[in-house]
Amino acid sequence: MIDSSVLEMSLPLATAGEIAVMNLESSRQQSWSRLLQSPERPGVAEYIVEQEQMALQFLSDAAALDRLDALVEHLARSDADAVRVTLIRAQVLSTEHHFSPARALLQKTESWGAHSEAADRLLLSIDQACGNNLDFVMEARGRLAAKSGRLEDLVPLGSLLADLREFDEADRVYQQAFTNYQDVSPFALAWVCFQLGALWGELVAEPQPHRAAKWYEQAIAYVPDYVKARVHLSEIYLEDERFDDAEALLLPALSSGDPEVDWRLADVMIAQGKTLEGGAYLETAARGFEALLAKHLLAFADHGAEFYAGSGDNPDRALELASVNLANRSTLRAFEQTYDVAIDAGQSEAASDILAAARLRWGATHAFSLSPLAEMQF
Repeated sequence: MIDSSVLEMSLPLATAGEIAVMNLESSRQQSWSRLLQSPERPGVAEYIVEQEQMALQFLSDAAALDRLDALVEHLARSDADAVRVTLIRAQVLSTEHHFSPARALLQKTESWGAHSEAADRLLLSIDQACGNNLDFVMEARGRLAAKSGRLEDLVPLGSLLADLREFDEADRVYQQAFTNYQDVSPFALAWVCFQLGALWGELVAEPQPHRAAKWYEQAIAYVPDYVKARVHLSEIYLEDERFDDAEALLLPALSSGDPEVDWRLADVMIAQGKTLEGGAYLETAARGFEALLAKHLLAFADHGAEFYAGSGDNPDRALELASVNLANRSTLRAFEQTYDVAIDAGQSEAASDILAAARLRWGATHAFSLSPLAEMQF
C-alpha cells in the first residue's frame, strides 16, 4: 500500500493559494463584464461556468449557483448560438444536480446533429454521478486518461475507481495525476489532495484518519480558502480532541456562509461543554441548510440529510432529504446513506425497501460485495 507521507515530500509546487484565489475572483468579474458587453462572444460564457464552478467547489460560494442561473437567463435573451446556449444550460443543470433535464438537453443537441466532445464529457460526468452505464464510463474514462495523461482526466477516473471500491487503484491514479501535472495553479492539486483525503478518511472500509489528515492539510496548504478541506480536517481534529486546532480551522471559513462550517463548530463547542455557543451555531447551521435546500434542493440534499441525521437531530427530515437524493441518483453511496438514515429514523419497512432496491440495482457488482449493505438482512 502506498505511503502518502513519503509522496508528499515531492508534490508539485504551485502558485500561492491566496494569490490564486484573488486572481480567480478578479478574472471572474472580468469575464462577467465581457459577457455583458458581448454575450455572443465565443468562450466567455463557458469560462464563466468554469470559474463559478471553482468558486462553488473550493470557496463553498453557493451564490455561484444563483449566478449560473442568471447566466443562463442572460444568454437566453441574447443572440448567442442556440446549440452553444443549450450546452451551457446542460452544464449548469448538471452542476445543480438536475441530471435528467441536463441529459435531455444533451440528447436534444445530438438530434440537431451538433453533438460535441464537450457534450460527450458532460454525459460521462452525469452517468458517473448517477451510477449509470458504469462499464462504459470506466472504459471511456480509462481511454481519455491514457490518451491525454492530464490531471483533469485522471481525477475523474480515480473518483470512479473509488466509487467502485477499487481503493488502491484509485490511489495510484491520483498519484499519477500529481506526476503528470504541468501547470502552476494550486486548485487542481488541492482537488487531488482532497480526493485522497476523502478516499482514506471516509471511503475505505477501515478509515485511516491520520493518513487522510495529511492530504487535507496539503489541500489547505495549496488553497488555504478550501472550505470543504477545512471542514473535513476539523472532523479528524475533533475526533482526536484537538479542539483548538479544529476551531482555528473553522473560524476563518465562517465567512463562506457554508452551513457545514457552523455545524462542525457546533460540534467542537459542544464537545468542550460550551453548550450555549454550540446551540447557537447549530441553529445557524439549520437555517443555512434550509435556505440552500429551498433554492437548490438536489444540489444539497445529501449534505442536508447528513446534517439532520447527525447533530441536526431530525431523523425524519434526514430521511426525506436522503430519499430525494437517492431518487435523483441511485449510486451505491446514496443507497447506503438512505438505508442508514431509515434505520436511525426507526423506519424499518422503508429500510427494507431500500435494501431490496439496492440489491436489485447493485447486487451483482463487486462494489456491492464490499458494501455494508451486502451483510444486511431484510
